[in-house]
Amino acid sequence: WSLKMAGDAVLIPDDRAFSNFKNECNSEDGWNLTYNKSGISVWIQILEEEKSLHKIKCRMLCKDVSAETMYDVLHDIEYRRKWDANVIETFDIGKLTVNADVGYYAWKCPKPLKNRDVITLRSWLPMGKDYIIMNYSVKHAKYPPKKDMVRAVSIQTGYLIQSHGPSSCTLTYLAQVDPRGSLPKWVVNKSSQFLAPKAMKKITKACLKYPDWKHKHNPHYKPWLYPEQSRLPTIPLSELSIQHADSLENIDESGLSEAKDERCEGSDDEGAN
Repeated sequence: WSLKMAGDAVLIPDDRAFSNFKNECNSEDGWNLTYNKSGISVWIQILEEEKSLHKIKCRMLCKDVSAETMYDVLHDIEYRRKWDANVIETFDIGKLTVNADVGYYAWKCPKPLKNRDVITLRSWLPMGKDYIIMNYSVKHAKYPPKKDMVRAVSIQTGYLIQSHGPSSCTLTYLAQVDPRGSLPKWVVNKSSQFLAPKAMKKITKACLKYPDWKHKHNPHYKPWLYPEQSRLPTIPLSELSIQHADSLENIDESGLSEAKDERCEGSDDEGAN
């Protein structure tokens, strides 16, 4: 499933799009394993060497987390602000259908890179015991690129959660993101060797603390499970268009070297919310 097929029309993913995403999460053809330690594996696919355009895939077995809890945590925007140290700002803009909405996410990048933000159309689907949440970048006239941020482009990003019984699941994160601009090699390397595994571990920790947190914060409010609870305004698809990378300013950061003594908190959760 490719957006290029759709031209500029913004489409809400159909069942085929979800099953294609699931297949890619499970496939290892054409992927290079770059990290494999303590239950976390990371694969990279380099698409355009000179543009640092790549796909990244991380898979982690979570032994004490149910698929349902993982699904709730990845959806819960209030909770994300609490556990995701990379968030600068995140909010929902509006809903499109019972299982699709549009949101904004800005995150910190490793110094000295500029911080990034995205506007994405996100859709989700429980599939038997599995769950998928995926997104891609769109444009909305009320939320143009900001001066102090680089508007990144999610070509397709998402999560596949696969249940292994009541208290165990596998989380696969798949991202094809155009970070805009020529990034130095160390960023791509650092993403796969350090940032992605770290982000996965953080998500597991967040899952373990979620039931207690949720118990004290609107315990019954889960609009991703109960769409009738949603307080978001409905926005027409006509207000959105595809965010093409080539229409954005290109930033050349390829000459930047990694900041020394920088406690790296960069995100590889690139707009995955």
